[in-house]
Amino acid sequence: MEYKDYYRILGVGKDASQDEIKKAYRKLALKYHPDKNQGNQASEEKFKEISEAYEVLGKPENRKKYDELGMNWKQYEQAGAYGYEGPYGGASSGKGARYASYDDFFGGSGGFSDFFEAFFGGGFRGAGQERRQTWASPGSDYEASVSITLQQAYYGTSAVLQLGDEKLRINIKPGARDGQVLRVRGKGGQGSGGGESGNLYLKIQVVPMDGFERKGNDLYVGHDIDLYTAVLGGKITIKTLEGAVSTTIPKGTQNGKTLRFKGKGMPVYSQPGIFGDLYVRLNVHIPTGLSEKETTLFQELKNLR
Repeated sequence: MEYKDYYRILGVGKDASQDEIKKAYRKLALKYHPDKNQGNQASEEKFKEISEAYEVLGKPENRKKYDELGMNWKQYEQAGAYGYEGPYGGASSGKGARYASYDDFFGGSGGFSDFFEAFFGGGFRGAGQERRQTWASPGSDYEASVSITLQQAYYGTSAVLQLGDEKLRINIKPGARDGQVLRVRGKGGQGSGGGESGNLYLKIQVVPMDGFERKGNDLYVGHDIDLYTAVLGGKITIKTLEGAVSTTIPKGTQNGKTLRFKGKGMPVYSQPGIFGDLYVRLNVHIPTGLSEKETTLFQELKNLR
Protein backbone atom coordinates (compact mmCIF):
# COMPACT_ATOMS: atom_id res chain seq x y z
CA MET A 1 0.00 0.00 0.00
CA GLU A 2 1.45 3.35 -1.05
CA TYR A 3 1.88 6.17 1.47
CA LYS A 4 0.05 9.34 0.37
CA ASP A 5 1.92 12.61 0.80
CA TYR A 6 -1.08 14.93 0.80
CA TYR A 7 1.08 18.03 1.22
CA ARG A 8 2.97 17.19 -1.97
CA ILE A 9 -0.26 16.47 -3.81
CA LEU A 10 -1.58 19.97 -3.02
CA GLY A 11 1.84 21.53 -3.58
CA VAL A 12 2.14 23.10 -0.11
CA GLY A 13 4.59 22.79 2.75
CA LYS A 14 3.84 21.12 6.05
CA ASP A 15 3.78 24.53 7.72
CA ALA A 16 1.13 25.87 5.33
CA SER A 17 -1.81 27.68 6.91
CA GLN A 18 -5.37 26.41 6.44
CA ASP A 19 -6.01 29.36 4.15
CA GLU A 20 -3.00 28.43 1.99
CA ILE A 21 -4.19 24.83 1.81
CA LYS A 22 -7.65 25.96 0.77
CA LYS A 23 -6.23 28.30 -1.86
CA ALA A 24 -4.03 25.53 -3.30
CA TYR A 25 -6.99 23.15 -3.44
CA ARG A 26 -9.23 25.72 -5.18
CA LYS A 27 -6.59 26.35 -7.82
CA LEU A 28 -6.08 22.66 -8.56
CA ALA A 29 -9.80 21.87 -8.40
CA LEU A 30 -10.53 24.49 -11.05
CA LYS A 31 -7.76 23.11 -13.26
CA TYR A 32 -8.68 19.42 -13.05
CA HIS A 33 -12.44 19.63 -12.53
CA PRO A 34 -14.24 16.93 -14.58
CA ASP A 35 -16.65 19.50 -16.02
CA LYS A 36 -13.70 21.23 -17.68
CA ASN A 37 -11.96 18.02 -18.71
CA GLN A 38 -14.76 15.78 -19.91
CA GLY A 39 -13.51 12.42 -21.07
CA ASN A 40 -10.02 13.01 -19.69
CA GLN A 41 -9.40 10.07 -17.37
CA ALA A 42 -6.06 11.45 -16.14
CA SER A 43 -7.67 14.73 -15.05
CA GLU A 44 -10.45 12.85 -13.27
CA GLU A 45 -7.91 10.75 -11.36
CA LYS A 46 -5.96 13.89 -10.47
CA PHE A 47 -9.17 15.52 -9.24
CA LYS A 48 -9.87 12.49 -7.05
CA GLU A 49 -6.36 12.69 -5.65
CA ILE A 50 -6.53 16.38 -4.72
CA SER A 51 -10.04 15.92 -3.33
CA GLU A 52 -8.74 13.14 -1.09
CA ALA A 53 -5.84 15.33 0.04
CA TYR A 54 -8.19 18.18 0.88
CA GLU A 55 -10.50 15.84 2.80
CA VAL A 56 -7.59 15.25 5.15
CA LEU A 57 -5.68 18.55 5.20
CA GLY A 58 -8.69 20.83 4.80
CA LYS A 59 -10.02 19.99 8.27
CA PRO A 60 -7.75 20.84 11.22
CA GLU A 61 -8.76 17.80 13.25
CA ASN A 62 -8.09 15.40 10.36
CA ARG A 63 -4.86 17.16 9.47
CA LYS A 64 -3.68 16.73 13.04
CA LYS A 65 -4.33 13.00 12.87
CA TYR A 66 -2.47 12.75 9.58
CA ASP A 67 0.52 14.68 10.94
CA GLU A 68 0.62 12.42 13.99
CA LEU A 69 0.47 9.36 11.74
CA GLY A 70 3.43 10.61 9.70
CA MET A 71 5.77 8.03 8.26
CA ASN A 72 4.84 5.51 10.99
CA TRP A 73 1.92 4.37 8.87
CA LYS A 74 3.78 1.18 7.97
CA GLN A 75 3.57 -0.20 11.48
CA TYR A 76 -0.19 0.29 11.48
CA GLU A 77 -0.50 -1.49 8.16
CA GLN A 78 1.64 -4.42 9.36
CA ALA A 79 -0.49 -4.64 12.46
CA GLY A 80 -3.51 -5.15 10.24
CA ALA A 81 -5.22 -1.85 9.76
CA TYR A 82 -8.21 -3.54 8.20
CA GLY A 83 -8.56 -6.04 11.02
CA TYR A 84 -8.99 -3.81 14.05
CA GLU A 85 -10.17 -0.41 15.13
CA GLY A 86 -7.59 1.86 13.49
CA PRO A 87 -5.20 4.19 15.28
CA TYR A 88 -7.57 7.11 14.82
CA GLY A 89 -10.91 5.53 15.44
CA GLY A 90 -11.37 3.86 12.04
CA ALA A 91 -14.04 1.19 11.84
CA SER A 92 -12.79 -2.40 12.00
CA SER A 93 -13.15 -4.70 9.04
CA GLY A 94 -14.99 -7.27 11.09
CA LYS A 95 -18.44 -8.56 10.28
CA GLY A 96 -20.77 -5.83 9.13
CA ALA A 97 -18.06 -3.15 9.13
CA ARG A 98 -17.57 -0.89 6.11
CA TYR A 99 -15.40 2.05 5.13
CA ALA A 100 -16.65 5.18 3.43
CA SER A 101 -15.61 5.16 -0.21
CA TYR A 102 -15.37 7.60 -3.10
CA ASP A 103 -18.89 6.51 -4.05
CA ASP A 104 -20.12 7.75 -0.67
CA PHE A 105 -18.69 11.18 -1.37
CA PHE A 106 -19.39 11.68 -5.05
CA GLY A 107 -21.57 8.82 -6.25
CA GLY A 108 -19.05 8.10 -9.01
CA SER A 109 -16.93 5.14 -9.99
CA GLY A 110 -13.70 4.28 -8.24
CA GLY A 111 -12.78 5.14 -4.66
CA PHE A 112 -10.30 6.94 -2.49
CA SER A 113 -6.91 5.29 -2.17
CA ASP A 114 -6.27 2.19 -0.05
CA PHE A 115 -4.16 4.39 2.20
CA PHE A 116 -7.11 6.69 2.86
CA GLU A 117 -9.55 3.82 3.33
CA ALA A 118 -7.24 2.01 5.74
CA PHE A 119 -6.43 4.87 8.03
CA PHE A 120 -9.18 7.43 7.59
CA GLY A 121 -12.16 5.62 6.13
CA GLY A 122 -14.08 5.14 9.35
CA GLY A 123 -13.42 8.67 10.46
CA PHE A 124 -15.08 10.02 7.33
CA ARG A 125 -18.33 8.12 7.44
CA GLY A 126 -20.19 11.20 8.57
CA ALA A 127 -18.61 13.28 5.86
CA GLY A 128 -20.18 11.16 3.16
CA GLN A 129 -23.62 11.97 4.46
CA GLU A 130 -22.89 15.70 4.34
CA ARG A 131 -21.75 15.79 0.71
CA ARG A 132 -24.07 16.21 -2.19
CA GLN A 133 -23.58 13.67 -4.93
CA THR A 134 -22.42 16.29 -7.42
CA TRP A 135 -19.09 17.71 -8.46
CA ALA A 136 -18.62 20.65 -6.08
CA SER A 137 -16.75 23.38 -7.91
CA PRO A 138 -15.61 26.77 -6.55
CA GLY A 139 -16.55 29.86 -8.51
CA SER A 140 -14.06 31.68 -10.70
CA ASP A 141 -12.13 34.64 -9.33
CA TYR A 142 -12.71 38.05 -10.90
CA GLU A 143 -10.06 40.71 -11.51
CA ALA A 144 -10.55 44.44 -11.87
CA SER A 145 -8.44 47.59 -11.59
CA VAL A 146 -9.05 51.13 -10.39
CA SER A 147 -6.96 54.30 -10.75
CA ILE A 148 -6.59 56.77 -7.89
CA THR A 149 -4.48 59.88 -7.42
CA LEU A 150 -1.57 60.11 -4.99
CA GLN A 151 -3.70 62.54 -2.99
CA GLN A 152 -6.50 59.95 -2.75
CA ALA A 153 -3.96 57.32 -1.76
CA TYR A 154 -2.82 59.66 1.01
CA TYR A 155 -6.27 60.31 2.50
CA GLY A 156 -7.98 57.08 1.49
CA THR A 157 -10.89 56.82 -0.90
CA SER A 158 -13.48 54.41 -2.28
CA ALA A 159 -14.20 52.83 -5.63
CA VAL A 160 -17.58 51.87 -7.06
CA LEU A 161 -17.73 48.82 -9.34
CA GLN A 162 -20.68 47.44 -11.27
CA LEU A 163 -20.81 43.64 -10.96
CA GLY A 164 -23.75 42.50 -13.02
CA ASP A 165 -26.83 43.93 -11.29
CA GLU A 166 -24.89 44.72 -8.13
CA LYS A 167 -23.15 48.03 -7.47
CA LEU A 168 -20.24 47.40 -5.14
CA ARG A 169 -18.47 50.12 -3.15
CA ILE A 170 -14.97 49.19 -2.00
CA ASN A 171 -13.17 51.29 0.59
CA ILE A 172 -9.47 51.90 0.01
CA LYS A 173 -7.50 52.68 3.16
CA PRO A 174 -4.94 55.52 3.35
CA GLY A 175 -1.49 54.50 2.16
CA ALA A 176 -2.56 52.24 -0.72
CA ARG A 177 0.37 51.49 -3.05
CA ASP A 178 0.60 51.31 -6.82
CA GLY A 179 0.13 47.69 -7.86
CA GLN A 180 -1.42 46.67 -4.53
CA VAL A 181 -4.16 44.05 -4.88
CA LEU A 182 -7.19 44.04 -2.58
CA ARG A 183 -9.18 40.84 -2.12
CA VAL A 184 -12.96 41.06 -1.73
CA ARG A 185 -14.19 37.68 -0.52
CA GLY A 186 -17.15 36.03 -2.18
CA LYS A 187 -17.59 38.64 -4.94
CA GLY A 188 -16.30 36.45 -7.77
CA GLY A 189 -18.20 33.91 -9.83
CA GLN A 190 -20.84 31.75 -8.20
CA GLY A 191 -19.79 28.19 -7.34
CA SER A 192 -21.62 25.15 -8.62
CA GLY A 193 -22.68 21.98 -6.87
CA GLY A 194 -22.44 23.68 -3.48
CA GLY A 195 -18.99 25.12 -4.13
CA GLU A 196 -18.00 28.48 -2.68
CA SER A 197 -18.16 31.69 -4.67
CA GLY A 198 -14.89 33.03 -6.01
CA ASN A 199 -13.23 36.26 -4.92
CA LEU A 200 -12.75 39.65 -6.53
CA TYR A 201 -9.16 40.89 -6.80
CA LEU A 202 -8.95 44.66 -7.24
CA LYS A 203 -5.61 46.06 -8.44
CA ILE A 204 -4.79 49.62 -7.37
CA GLN A 205 -3.10 51.96 -9.84
CA VAL A 206 -1.79 55.15 -8.21
CA VAL A 207 -1.36 58.00 -10.70
CA PRO A 208 1.90 59.89 -10.00
CA MET A 209 1.62 63.46 -8.76
CA ASP A 210 3.75 66.06 -10.50
CA GLY A 211 6.97 66.66 -8.59
CA PHE A 212 6.52 63.86 -6.04
CA GLU A 213 8.28 60.50 -6.09
CA ARG A 214 7.25 57.72 -3.74
CA LYS A 215 9.63 55.12 -2.33
CA GLY A 216 7.86 52.82 0.09
CA ASN A 217 6.13 55.13 2.54
CA ASP A 218 8.56 58.02 1.99
CA LEU A 219 8.05 60.89 -0.44
CA TYR A 220 10.71 62.81 -2.36
CA VAL A 221 10.25 66.24 -3.94
CA GLY A 222 12.46 69.00 -5.33
CA HIS A 223 12.18 72.65 -4.30
CA ASP A 224 13.80 75.67 -5.94
CA ILE A 225 15.33 78.46 -3.86
CA ASP A 226 17.01 81.62 -5.06
CA LEU A 227 20.72 82.24 -4.70
CA TYR A 228 20.27 84.99 -2.17
CA THR A 229 18.24 82.82 0.23
CA ALA A 230 20.81 80.07 -0.14
CA VAL A 231 23.64 82.49 0.67
CA LEU A 232 21.96 84.63 3.32
CA GLY A 233 19.45 82.15 4.75
CA GLY A 234 15.75 82.75 5.25
CA LYS A 235 12.32 81.17 5.40
CA ILE A 236 10.81 79.08 2.63
CA THR A 237 7.44 77.33 2.20
CA ILE A 238 7.39 73.63 1.27
CA LYS A 239 4.42 71.90 -0.41
CA THR A 240 3.28 68.62 1.21
CA LEU A 241 0.27 66.40 0.53
CA GLU A 242 -1.53 67.75 3.59
CA GLY A 243 -0.70 71.42 2.96
CA ALA A 244 2.19 73.87 3.04
CA VAL A 245 4.77 73.99 5.83
CA SER A 246 7.38 76.68 6.56
CA THR A 247 10.98 76.05 7.42
CA THR A 248 14.15 78.10 7.85
CA ILE A 249 17.09 77.73 5.49
CA PRO A 250 20.47 78.33 7.16
CA LYS A 251 23.10 80.65 5.65
CA GLY A 252 25.34 79.06 3.08
CA THR A 253 22.95 76.29 2.06
CA GLN A 254 24.46 74.27 -0.77
CA ASN A 255 22.74 73.21 -3.97
CA GLY A 256 21.36 69.68 -3.65
CA LYS A 257 21.02 69.76 0.13
CA THR A 258 18.20 67.48 1.31
CA LEU A 259 15.85 68.38 4.16
CA ARG A 260 13.93 65.69 6.03
CA PHE A 261 10.42 66.32 7.33
CA LYS A 262 9.56 63.49 9.71
CA GLY A 263 6.04 62.11 9.45
CA LYS A 264 5.18 64.13 6.35
CA GLY A 265 5.34 61.17 3.96
CA MET A 266 2.64 58.62 3.08
CA PRO A 267 0.52 56.96 5.76
CA VAL A 268 1.46 53.34 6.40
CA TYR A 269 -1.31 51.09 5.08
CA SER A 270 -3.50 49.57 7.83
CA GLN A 271 -1.44 51.30 10.55
CA PRO A 272 -3.36 54.46 11.48
CA GLY A 273 -1.26 57.34 12.78
CA ILE A 274 2.03 56.04 11.34
CA PHE A 275 3.61 57.91 8.42
CA GLY A 276 6.74 57.86 6.33
CA ASP A 277 8.95 60.91 5.87
CA LEU A 278 9.18 63.68 3.27
CA TYR A 279 12.59 64.43 1.75
CA VAL A 280 13.01 67.82 0.04
CA ARG A 281 15.98 68.37 -2.27
CA LEU A 282 16.93 72.05 -2.58
CA ASN A 283 17.82 73.32 -6.02
CA VAL A 284 19.61 76.68 -5.93
CA HIS A 285 18.52 78.82 -8.85
CA ILE A 286 21.37 80.85 -10.37
CA PRO A 287 20.16 84.25 -11.64
CA THR A 288 20.59 85.04 -15.33
CA GLY A 289 20.41 88.26 -17.33
CA LEU A 290 22.37 90.27 -14.74
CA SER A 291 22.48 94.02 -15.11
CA GLU A 292 25.79 95.84 -15.32
CA LYS A 293 25.49 96.93 -11.70
CA GLU A 294 24.67 93.38 -10.52
CA THR A 295 27.63 92.03 -12.42
CA THR A 296 29.87 94.63 -10.78
CA LEU A 297 28.57 93.73 -7.31
CA PHE A 298 29.17 90.03 -7.91
CA GLN A 299 32.69 90.84 -9.10
CA GLU A 300 33.29 92.80 -5.89
CA LEU A 301 32.03 89.86 -3.85
CA LYS A 302 34.37 87.58 -5.75
CA ASN A 303 37.31 89.85 -5.03
CA LEU A 304 36.40 89.90 -1.34
CA ARG A 305 36.38 86.09 -1.24
